[in-house]
Amino acid sequence: MANFQQSPGKQTSNYSSTMLSSWSRQQKIAMIAGFVILGLLIGISACSKQTSKTALVGISSPTTQASTPTSASAPAATPTPASTVAKKKAAKKHPAAIVTYSDANSGVSFRYPRKYELATGEDALTETNASGPGAMNFAQAGGEVIANVSFPETSYPGTDFTNAFFKVNMNRSVSEAQCSEFAFVDARNPDGEPVDAEKIRQGSIYMEKTSDFAADAMKQSESQYYHSYQNGACYEFVLGLDTAGFGTRENIRAVDRDEVFAKLEKILETVKIASVETVTKQVAVKETDTKSLESEQAAK
Repeated sequence: MANFQQSPGKQTSNYSSTMLSSWSRQQKIAMIAGFVILGLLIGISACSKQTSKTALVGISSPTTQASTPTSASAPAATPTPASTVAKKKAAKKHPAAIVTYSDANSGVSFRYPRKYELATGEDALTETNASGPGAMNFAQAGGEVIANVSFPETSYPGTDFTNAFFKVNMNRSVSEAQCSEFAFVDARNPDGEPVDAEKIRQGSIYMEKTSDFAADAMKQSESQYYHSYQNGACYEFVLGLDTAGFGTRENIRAVDRDEVFAKLEKILETVKIASVETVTKQVAVKETDTKSLESEQAAK
């Protein structure tokens, strides 16, 4: 019977290979275990870093939270109570600086500054002089005063100014030819003879113009007269200036006469003479409209 015996060399070789294969598995397990441990270490390290970051954020966050109330603590704009809102005042209507005077009986109308003083009818008669400076200058008697406008007495303080006026007169007793004549005219020419009336056109109205000057040691008076024939009557417009005190009292200077008459002429430029028939019809229409309105209101 044959005995198969392994030689010592082969046994040693097999054992060695078995040992090598066995160690290689252990090494593999060790290596795997090492990798696992390394992975755990890396994970723990990462977690520790993340924790430190979180801690840092947690430390800095109170600062942010502390700053937030600061911005929130800024006082909010409180709405203004309605009671404190300024109420818009109603715009006051200021009276016009220039007003219009119109007379239905004569058809005369003109415009003048409101600050001037207007007198009509009997009041105007008392404001004018029956004779002397500014008196009527018709060639025939029968004139009547329609209106008189006077400057305020304080118009030219510190000067010899005492009065300036714009006057309207009317005379129905004279003819058209007589309307171009004057009772007295300016006689200040070198020969002392009367100066002929000057024919002028004021807007659409033709007029004859003359002037008169009277003076003494204390007072001076200068007047300009304008005549126009309309509606079967002679209309007279007087521009006058009275002065006193210049040369007799201290600290008194002469008023600028040209300036005063320029203001009076501006009033004259606004003069209109409407047909009396037209004015009468307009007045009648207004009265009819007024009565109709009163009747309607009474019916209601």
